[in-house]
Amino acid sequence: MFRPVNQKINLGFLGVGWIGLDRLKALNAFDGINITSFYEPLEENIKRVHEVVPEAKSLNSPEDLYNYPDLDGIVIASPSAMHKEQSINALKSGKAVFCQKPLGRTEKEVSEILKTAETANKNLAVDLSYRYTDAFKKVLQVIRNGEIGELRQINLIFHNAYGPDKSWFYQYEKSGGGCIIDLGIHLIDIALLGLNFCEIKEVKSYLFANGQILEPDDRKVEDFASVSMIAETGTLINLQCSWNLPAGKEAIIEASFYGSEGGVAFKNVNGSFYDFTAEKLNNTTTETLVEPPDLWGGKAALKWADSLIEGKTYDKPFAEQLVMNAAIIDRIYGR
Repeated sequence: MFRPVNQKINLGFLGVGWIGLDRLKALNAFDGINITSFYEPLEENIKRVHEVVPEAKSLNSPEDLYNYPDLDGIVIASPSAMHKEQSINALKSGKAVFCQKPLGRTEKEVSEILKTAETANKNLAVDLSYRYTDAFKKVLQVIRNGEIGELRQINLIFHNAYGPDKSWFYQYEKSGGGCIIDLGIHLIDIALLGLNFCEIKEVKSYLFANGQILEPDDRKVEDFASVSMIAETGTLINLQCSWNLPAGKEAIIEASFYGSEGGVAFKNVNGSFYDFTAEKLNNTTTETLVEPPDLWGGKAALKWADSLIEGKTYDKPFAEQLVMNAAIIDRIYGR
């Protein structure tokens, strides 16, 4: 991280489950950041926060956090149904926001949050963490350097041998969808980055729950999805993702980009949720470009914190990327 000498920012946390706690630990590890306050309803999670940051004040409500003195930004890691209201309230209170994905359950929610951020001229970021891994950054560099030629096909896979352990994930109105909005959102993001966020002309999706195909009006949460998309460049994008698939390992995570002169791939290692490689694909041979380890989990949050220290405000290009991702997810769900 790069920051002016002796300049610090004060951050608060809204929701500190396991992901929130992981991001808290990452941010707390740097001298330029003070974790001053948080709101978390579960006592066991409050204790875990105080094991990391004993001096952080546990507050009684989200409103207390919005109004906490000298706070520069709020990290939101609550259930998805709360993101819109909490992000908007934090922004209106004059705080920058770093939110877990998805920022909103629909394009409409995302756009409403971003409009508030733009009006307040506040920095807003989302934890689309795969774009910050060393492996994907190398993949993107290879694509943008023209090393694989004209991009013709992208294959995206995220099969999770487990499913979410919180009941709200399985309630459409609360989650906004199933494995697409939970897992696929990451892969859509990195595919769009590879395509330089060009327009997606066609979207065709097949969504399933317990082996039964879903219709848009069913408003049920899918546990398996197969999606085909065509970009304005003519590039074909294939996406599959799932919960509770018997994949033979904990997870299969891949984003493979095939061009006219070669390919490049982002892949997890041995079923890991955390270890990734970048591979250059040359006809019948494979060249490893990046290997683990890479402590990438907190990188998106750290980048946001750095931008606050640097005095950056509303990021319109990034906001447009968030809207495009949300719009594609809406099209996948037929809404």
